[in-house]
Amino acid sequence: MPRFEPYLPPLRVPVRRIGARTFDFSRRVAVMAVVNRTPDSFFDQGRTYAFDKAVDACFEAVSLGADWVDIGGAPFAPGDPIPVEEELERVVPVVRALREGSDVVISVDTFQSEVARRAIEAGATVINDTTGLSDPLLAPVVADSEATLVITHSLAAPRTVFPRPQYDDVVKDVARFLVERVDRALAAGIPEERIIIDPGHDLNKNTLHSLELTRRLPELAALGFPVLAAVSNKDFIGETLDAPRSERLEGSIAAAVVSIVNGARIIRMHDVRASVAATRMTEAILGLREPAYLKHNMGDVNE
Repeated sequence: MPRFEPYLPPLRVPVRRIGARTFDFSRRVAVMAVVNRTPDSFFDQGRTYAFDKAVDACFEAVSLGADWVDIGGAPFAPGDPIPVEEELERVVPVVRALREGSDVVISVDTFQSEVARRAIEAGATVINDTTGLSDPLLAPVVADSEATLVITHSLAAPRTVFPRPQYDDVVKDVARFLVERVDRALAAGIPEERIIIDPGHDLNKNTLHSLELTRRLPELAALGFPVLAAVSNKDFIGETLDAPRSERLEGSIAAAVVSIVNGARIIRMHDVRASVAATRMTEAILGLREPAYLKHNMGDVNE
């Protein structure tokens, strides 16, 4: 029987210092918790919109084992633009409060360069841009800091409709886009050890596209940058399982585990407790992590 060999992505820079924490992505998967300070977030519908609720959710995520917390003040979905000052008021105080009480990695989900700049000043260590550098000033802002940049594939202008997305080959097209945007970031002065890529499940993609991206994730991990898989509660899970948003946990965990096996090194999830457990179990099965302890059938008596 041949020995099982897990797929290990060929990372250019596996060891990353992100804020106060160090990750060896050749042997570790990070769990990113989601905290949306918006009244109309796609999953929780404003549950963490109030300032105190958002801060409490951040610290709860940390207590449950999240490696980092992703704070958003503007939804990706089509709609009216969120003014910069309003997004700042939603995001920056939460970043500041979390940073004062934790060394957790803090990312801010924004495409606006001024929001990124102010968030970094408040203590954010990652800028998570779901629009693939739509703001030409965002990469220079990150370059002038020590923050990491997440570059995500999406095609639409921010908060606009993109009907019936078509791809010749969704994985190859996404890879081509990400390589071009990485080159932009490098040219702006962001070193490769501060770049993460995200294929953008569901973002201007239908369910078949997102399933194929998950299945063929090794082709994107082969680019050499840590891959972030933001699969939690997405519509491709709901459509696959015929499940409303409130009943997508099992599908989300399955998608996250397959993503890890296929090379993802960060997973963005809503249910932190379940996601941390699934991630640590997957790491152990892949031979990347030792069990927390050994007792069963290890002595003369099976306890």
